[in-house]
Amino acid sequence: MRQTIALLLALLLLAIGPAHASVANAPGANLEVALVTYGPGDVYWERFGHDAIELRDTVSGEAVNFNYGVFDFNEKNFFLNFARGRMHYLMDAESTGPEEAWYVQVGRSITRQQLALTPTQAAALRDFLFWNLRPENAGYNYDYYIDNCTTRVRDALDKALGGILKVRLAAEPGGMTYREQTDRLMSGQSWLMLLLDLGLGPYADQPMTAWSESFLPYELQANLRGIRVPDGHGGTQPLVQDEQLLSPNRLQAPPAQAPDLRLPLGAAGLILAIALALTARRWRTGFALLGTLYLVAAGLVGLLLLALWTLTSHHSAWANANLLLFSPLAFLLLPALWRTRRGLAPTRFVNGVLMLQLLAALATVLLHLLPGTVQQNQPWILFALPVWLALAWSLRQLAPPPSP
Repeated sequence: MRQTIALLLALLLLAIGPAHASVANAPGANLEVALVTYGPGDVYWERFGHDAIELRDTVSGEAVNFNYGVFDFNEKNFFLNFARGRMHYLMDAESTGPEEAWYVQVGRSITRQQLALTPTQAAALRDFLFWNLRPENAGYNYDYYIDNCTTRVRDALDKALGGILKVRLAAEPGGMTYREQTDRLMSGQSWLMLLLDLGLGPYADQPMTAWSESFLPYELQANLRGIRVPDGHGGTQPLVQDEQLLSPNRLQAPPAQAPDLRLPLGAAGLILAIALALTARRWRTGFALLGTLYLVAAGLVGLLLLALWTLTSHHSAWANANLLLFSPLAFLLLPALWRTRRGLAPTRFVNGVLMLQLLAALATVLLHLLPGTVQQNQPWILFALPVWLALAWSLRQLAPPPSP
């Protein structure tokens, strides 16, 4: 009878054991840790890609993806907070199957890298992720470059590994700057790429390490391949034990390098300058209309750059030298364009404003030529300088000669 009862108890434990086992309470020896990387999507906020930490209980088979990329368009003042650089993001967890099925459906690639964490490290990572998942800990202030869904994943893995990632990756140079990576990834939407490039200041051009460049999912994925960790026997082993492409990319992939904007923007600036010069001689109304479009655009851009610097937390847009090329001063020149239709000379005030704007543009060129210059805004210099010179020359040519 006792043997029968013991057998029944054992069978009962075997039956209910897997039902109670889960990622949340599995011993570290049963936890498998992986970095799951998703390719860029078509929508602008998906262009940087995405990733998650997968924890899998090898006994029960349960697998959960932890990611830091949740936001809510319906949040109160969402767009105002976004404009001010105060974006609120959340951490979330979801079963691996449904999450990956969605990425497969929309055609984004999925790559899984199994990582060599010890049972102690895996359990510590699990405990940290569940702590981070609590409502009081899940939110954070998002920053595209230094605190995003990938840097949070990177930092969690680094914490579990005892700081090995930061030590190794901070000692290696990065391949691109924030500006180059942004232009590369946003090149599929040219108008948005140009707006972002115009709005980025010197912060975006600072040299990066492999650690800081791991703000991108693909860069973190690539950088982990070169990391080695202790194997527990006095030697080392690759951190990435296995890498599998679970689903191929079916969308247009971003280019490997950032586009060079100097030629297209320089050509656009030269064409606009020639058009201003020709219309000033042959069609004064056309000159006034064309000049008005440029001055209004330049003034609005100047106001936007000034607001980004003084009123927002977008530190990547602060101290932008493009503010010298596109200034709110442009609005003060608008009356002079229409005065030329009647043969009226620019006023002394307008001449002063125009001279100040030309000096600002010249200062931008000189600043760029100085040793140690950080901001790489040559494309915008090549665009704006010929236009300002053409405007100044045309206004002087259209002014009537001084009376004897």
